[in-house]
Amino acid sequence: MKKIGVLAMLLPLTIHLVLAQGTNIEFTEYDLDNGLHVILHQDNSTPIVVVSVLYHVGSKNEDPNRTGFAHFFEHLLFEGSENIERGQFDKLVTGAGGALNANTSFDRTFYYELLPSNQLELGLYLESERMLHAKIDSVGIETQREVVKEEKRQRIDNQPYGSILVEVLDRAYEEHPYQWAPIGSMEHINQATLQEFMDFYNTFYVPNNATLSIAGDIDIEKTKKLVAKYFDEVPKSTKPLPRPTVVEPQKTKEVRDVVFDNIQLPAAIQAYHMPAQGTPDYYALNVLTNLLSNGQSSRLNKALVDEQQKALFVGAIPLSAEDPGLFITFGIAAAGVDVNELESSIDQELEKVKTDLITEREFQKIQNQIENDFIAGNARVAGIAESLANYHVYFGDANLINTEIDKFRKVTREDIKRVANKYLIKENRVVLHYLPKSAQQQPDNSTINKEGN
Repeated sequence: MKKIGVLAMLLPLTIHLVLAQGTNIEFTEYDLDNGLHVILHQDNSTPIVVVSVLYHVGSKNEDPNRTGFAHFFEHLLFEGSENIERGQFDKLVTGAGGALNANTSFDRTFYYELLPSNQLELGLYLESERMLHAKIDSVGIETQREVVKEEKRQRIDNQPYGSILVEVLDRAYEEHPYQWAPIGSMEHINQATLQEFMDFYNTFYVPNNATLSIAGDIDIEKTKKLVAKYFDEVPKSTKPLPRPTVVEPQKTKEVRDVVFDNIQLPAAIQAYHMPAQGTPDYYALNVLTNLLSNGQSSRLNKALVDEQQKALFVGAIPLSAEDPGLFITFGIAAAGVDVNELESSIDQELEKVKTDLITEREFQKIQNQIENDFIAGNARVAGIAESLANYHVYFGDANLINTEIDKFRKVTREDIKRVANKYLIKENRVVLHYLPKSAQQQPDNSTINKEGN
């Protein structure tokens, strides 16, 4: 992730609370002739604007022999352009009193600038340069190779438990490109040629694979003219946009493994296959994760941390994605607690959900949490711009920013019990035990090299 420090006086200006639950977020959307989709949201309450571009390219679009390209480009496209000198991209934004950032996932790459509203044109200029004239050369590639290597060392290689996602994905997927994490392979990045990088850029970073989402203190008609000024000249790509069509086979057997890491306390990780985002069962599983791990009084935290004192930390998260993703539970054992005992305690809490309907009181509580989180996610213009782009790209319906909450509200207590029984089963999961490296020489460890049941 490319992250620039935000000026102290700018952050408070980003806060724009939704006035009331149910207040619609209004927006205008249209397409340019080159295929660029544009979404505009006007909010004149504070003098800031967010200019964002979402490219529909993530790690799943990569060649299996060249993984890490999408994440690499997240960094590389800050190098400058034919008209912006190397290293000036960031300085132009921070010098204007703004901030910028970017992130990459399995399915997309997202860039944005947060600026004083009188600098809207600067944001449009920078993003048009990124799309039309990005500097793809050996100097920038070598520079960013070292940046990405250092990021991997800090966040994965030298971070306790940092490799969990990489290890889980590698075992959970056999055919689908979600089998590698967005960070990818440093070996693949080192082996790649300049031409390969240029081909990737010319294939995916094109207007007909992008959504320009602008939110904040703007005038809609004036902004349309500025968008035309900076983006009409970008040519539409005629190259095909590769989209993976691989369907991961249904799992029929539990996969278990052990990872020895530079840690002091064992950890248990379970990853269950779950349906793609936007499906009814996806929403039910999201509600279930709130029940299990949203807040101090959530079931997993209350049972394993507070009452049984078997875990220092425990939680559940839906790794949602455009294609079927993973429902992950994880826990770090308290001192002296065996990892098998920790896993068994997590299983017991999941079994309770499968056996009994949750109480009406619990159900109302998690519904309130979800509605609060939904509103908070769109409480800033940056969040609004990103949500509008996401909904358009993934679902073809930007208005889900106003209506998706209804899909959560449709989930019933019976749905929660049903999806727990359907998806949270041993045949559908990967289980990893993270153990200290000091345990590697202990042959009697019962979890080592255990696969299947």
